[in-house]
This record gives sequence, C-alpha cells and structure tokens, in this order.
Amino acid sequence: MYKESVELYSAPSLAHELNAPATVRRGSEGISGDSAPKGNAVSVRRGGVSASRPSQLEFRIATEDWEFEQIHALNYRTFVEEIPQHAVNRDKSLVDRFHRDNTYFVCVRERHVLGMVCVRDKRPFSLDYKLDDLNAYLPPHQSVCEVRLLSVEPKYRRGHVLNGLLNALARYAVEKGYDLAVMSGLEAQQKLYRHLGWIPFGPKVGTPGARYQPMYLTLEAYATHAREALGKETQAQGSHAQTHLLPGPVNMGARVRKAMARVPVSHRSDAFMDEFQLAKQRLCHLTGARSVEVFMSSGTLANDVVGGQLSLLGGRGVVLCNGEFGRRLVNHAKGWRLNFSVFEAPWGGIFNAKQIEEHLDRENDVAWLWAVHGETSTGVLNDLGALARICKRRSIRLCMDCVSSLGNVPLDLREVFLATGVSGKGLCAPCGLSMVFHNHQVNAAPDRLPPCLDLGCFAEHRGVPFTISSNLVHALSAALDLLDVEEKNRRATRLSKRLRKRLETSGFAVVGPEKHSFPAIVTVAVPRAFETAALGRRLEEGGFLVNFNTGYLLERNWIQVALMGPVSWHQLERFCANLESLCRPA
Repeated sequence: MYKESVELYSAPSLAHELNAPATVRRGSEGISGDSAPKGNAVSVRRGGVSASRPSQLEFRIATEDWEFEQIHALNYRTFVEEIPQHAVNRDKSLVDRFHRDNTYFVCVRERHVLGMVCVRDKRPFSLDYKLDDLNAYLPPHQSVCEVRLLSVEPKYRRGHVLNGLLNALARYAVEKGYDLAVMSGLEAQQKLYRHLGWIPFGPKVGTPGARYQPMYLTLEAYATHAREALGKETQAQGSHAQTHLLPGPVNMGARVRKAMARVPVSHRSDAFMDEFQLAKQRLCHLTGARSVEVFMSSGTLANDVVGGQLSLLGGRGVVLCNGEFGRRLVNHAKGWRLNFSVFEAPWGGIFNAKQIEEHLDRENDVAWLWAVHGETSTGVLNDLGALARICKRRSIRLCMDCVSSLGNVPLDLREVFLATGVSGKGLCAPCGLSMVFHNHQVNAAPDRLPPCLDLGCFAEHRGVPFTISSNLVHALSAALDLLDVEEKNRRATRLSKRLRKRLETSGFAVVGPEKHSFPAIVTVAVPRAFETAALGRRLEEGGFLVNFNTGYLLERNWIQVALMGPVSWHQLERFCANLESLCRPA
C-alpha cells in the first residue's frame, strides 16, 4: 500500500514524476468534479494518519474500515443526492457493485475523507455493460483500466484535493503498466476531462439527470498534457526532467528514501536484528533459497565470497562466459586459483545445452559450474532452469550470478548451490548491500578465508559478525514492501518488446535475440559513424540517463537502456526520438 512520504505536484509537474514508483493494495458509476486541478505543491503522506498540522492533506490507497465507510457515504452523497443516478436508501450509503475489485485512492485530513477516485482492471468494466463491443472504440493498447467514482466534497473542489487524487492515480497507472484508461465522464464536466487529455468516444450513456460520455485517455496523452503545462516553469528554472534508464543506481521510491534517512541504530540492537532477520526471510521467500547472508559490499565482493566457497570445495569446475560479467566470473575464479575451464559463447549469443553437456563429458568429474543469469552487458537472460537440470543430473553444484536478475525476473534458486544478488538494481534499494544465497549448511573457515569473505562466519553469527548499516537495511526492507516481481517482469517485458521494435524499425541493431532477452536491459549497437561517449553525453544533456560510460560498452560502441526502475512508454518513445535525431546523418 502507499505508505511513503512524497511530494505532491500540481498536475503539470507530473512530467517530473511519471516514473515515480508505487506499489499498492486494495480499498458508483461516473466521475464528478467542478474544476481543473490548480494550486501549488503541498507536502503529503501516503498511508497512516499524519500527526502534523491540521491543514495537511494525505493521498493514499484506502485500507481502513473507517475509510471505506466514508467512501460509501461520499459515494451516496455524490451519485444519489447530487447526481440522481441511484435510488435513495435509509442508510445513506452506496456500496459500488465492483467494490471488491476496486482500488480506491482517497484524500484524507484528520480521518476525514475529502475526495476519492477508484481504478479497476478486471473485465468486464462498467462500460462493457453499457456499450456493445467496447474494444472496437479503443485505440491499440496492451493494458487497460477503468477509472471511476471521482468525487470531491463540494467545498474542496477548487483546491489541491482533485489535483492530488489524479496525480496519485497517474503514478499508480505507470507502476501497474496501464497504457490506456477508460471512464464514463459526467456530461457537465466535459471541459475538465478534455483539458486533462480525455477523448470522447461512442454514444452517451446513463439516464436523464445522470448522463455520461464514454472517454479514454492514453498515458502518453496525459504525460504530453502535463509537460506542455510545465513548459514555462521548466524554462524559468533552467532545468528539465531526467529519464532514468541506468542499471544502477536505480530510481528509489519516496518510501525507500525516507527509510534510508531514518536515525541510525546499533546493529546489535534487538529491534535491528528483528528487522534484519525478517528482511533475510523475505529474500529467501522471493527466491526459494533456504538461506541468505547479507554483506556490506557490491556484487563483486559477493561473487568473491562464492569463489572462496568454491576454493574450499575443491575439484574441477566450469565457468560459462557470453558477456562482460561472465568474463568477470572467469577473473574471480583465476583470483581464487580455482581449477577450471571456460565454456564460451559469443557476446550476445546464448548457451547451447547440448554443447555444454558435451563440454562436461570432455572435462570429466566436474564438481561445480558457475554462470551469470542476467548478462547485463548484452541483455541476454541465460537459461537458469536448463543449467539447473544439467547440473542436477550430473550431481554438479551450480553457482549463479543473479546480481542483475534478482528483483527483475522471477527466480527459483532451490536447485542452486550458491547465488549472488544486490540491494540496488532490481530491488530498487540503495546500492551497498550484497547477498549470497545458499541451500546447504556452511561452516566458518578462519584458517582459509578472510573473515569478510567467509560465508560460514556470517552464518554462524546470524548474519551480523561485523557492523552493517541500519539505514541500508531499513531501505532494503521498504523496497521489499514495494516489490512485485511478477508484475514488474510482465511490464518490463511489454516495454522491452515495444522498445526493441521501435529501435529496429529506426535502423538500430539490438544486441541479443529477443527470444532470450533479459527484459530489464536493452543493449543498442550504435552505428560506428557515431561515437558512444559523445552520444551518451548528448543524451544526458537531453535528459536521458543511459549506460554508456564503461569500458566494454565504449569498446563496442554500445549503449544500454535499463528498465529496472519505473519508466513509462512515453518516456521511452521520447528517448527513441532523441536518439534518432542525434544519429541522423548531417
């Protein structure tokens, strides 16, 4: 649910925040309101009751019984007493027929609901019952929702309430991946809806006194409206919104940033240990792993921890390499002086299972296999399931670098011996924590491993043998609250497919086959006539932060677009247009 403190922007400034994250939970016909959004920015909180000054407004998803009671009462006052759409009743309460499926956004001041709006993505919509073949009226889309029951108490209709509800709804739509919304717009409020970008379609519906116009709104249309309205303000400030397309650091939600800013506590305190152990349990639940240890480090150190465990295991191993991070695993293995061979595929290529098995046959008595899951350098997602099956049949211990895939795609680590991850990237928490997942008992090896690289040392001390930042753990916990990997992967898959098609249509080559693509990364081969470093800097000047300024990308003249944080298709379209413009022949 919404629980974080955020800044609420006036409707135009949504252009700055279309990529703000929001993970939410649950809470009668038509839309009601008196005027277009207006007013300056105010500070609000999502979730909970504010103890601050009485005038503070809070915008959040309804979850409390008292909120729903007031929602039903406001619904009645609006759509029975004000708009004669439903029958009068003695309770003066109107429960929407789709109530169980609705997600309600409310504006609250001191436990009073001042306004509401709801969204629902389960078909049939209310408009499906009013129009034959609703889809025939709609533009092409991938994910559609219905917006309903926008209602604001009369004396608050010219202030911040309507504005805040619409912004909260828009942010939620971005996070859920909706690219189209439909609604029944009150006939008397057509000027307001058209001002916000809604487009009328089909015949009017409803009854005399409660007439509605079916309307739709694309995410791109609302974003365009917001940016146009913001233009003068942006020009005066001499700045523009940045679209964050980096694989790290990834944009963090306001709730995560707030958790990061909490007063530090001792890593030995009971309260910290309770939160830390809960975070570990949630990481295990996320991946299916039995155990996990958390380190104050980057993913590089976590992979060195794996290398240390392999040095204790002994035996001969195989490292798979089809990109920069596979090459780095080779270097880890060399650094630990492991006995291993390398099985390589071309950068951007995939591993052939039969050829891997043939290589294992030639090697004889292979004890372990080490590979990257999401190969960030090329945007290829290696087949973890196939590798797990090969290793299980041969009693080979499988180790996986899941630094980029954790939190971006569903992970099943039950058959994996050791796997690594990080707090940044897919989990959308601050960088600084890494993880090593394991499904077996590990023991400390003080005579053979440095303490900071000894997985067993961490396991024997409940994961905290040394100082660990409570701020990073607080932020990680908040990020896990907001994470829905299944939905995130579905949305990234939709966006990456559209992005690949758009880039290829414009003549750009995308690295790696689409069938085996890692949805969170799209790697673009830039024509040699254009230097990656200069192009990347020009993109930054245009407000697009992409990955380009690293050795392996500069060497190959590649740039990368990461979809690990919240991003809209409208932003990606603008990126493509900017890239096309910069690469247009002089």
